[in-house]
Amino acid sequence: MLHFLFGVDWDRFAIWHFYIRKGGHVFGYGLLSILLFRAWRETLPTASGATWTRRWTNIAILGTALVASLDEWHQSFIPSRTGTVRDVILDTCAGIGAQILWFFWVRWSSGHRGVTSVSARETNQ
Repeated sequence: MLHFLFGVDWDRFAIWHFYIRKGGHVFGYGLLSILLFRAWRETLPTASGATWTRRWTNIAILGTALVASLDEWHQSFIPSRTGTVRDVILDTCAGIGAQILWFFWVRWSSGHRGVTSVSARETNQ
C-alpha cells in the first residue's frame, strides 16, 4: 500500500516511522508539561500575581516524568510493546524543552502587554 500510494518501500518507511513515533512523544509530552504547568498555576497561585514561577515549572516537569515512567512501565507488560528508559528520558526532555519555550513565551507575551510575567524572586535565584 505504501509503495502504491507514495512510492515508498517498507525499509525506507521504517526510518520515517521511527522519527514520526519519537516526534509524537516529543509533541505529546511537551503539551502535557505545558498543561500541567497551567493546572498548577491555577491550583497554587502566588500573592504577587506572577504568571511564571519555578515552583510550577518544577512540578510540571516532575509530573511529566512520572507519567512517562508509568507509561513505559505499563508498556513493559504488553507483549507487542517495549518499555524503555530512553523513552522516559526523551519524554522528560520534551517536558523540559516545552517549559523553556513556555518561559520565553510568557516573558515575551507579557512584555507586549506591560504585565509583570515572572516574579522577581524567581529570576534572582
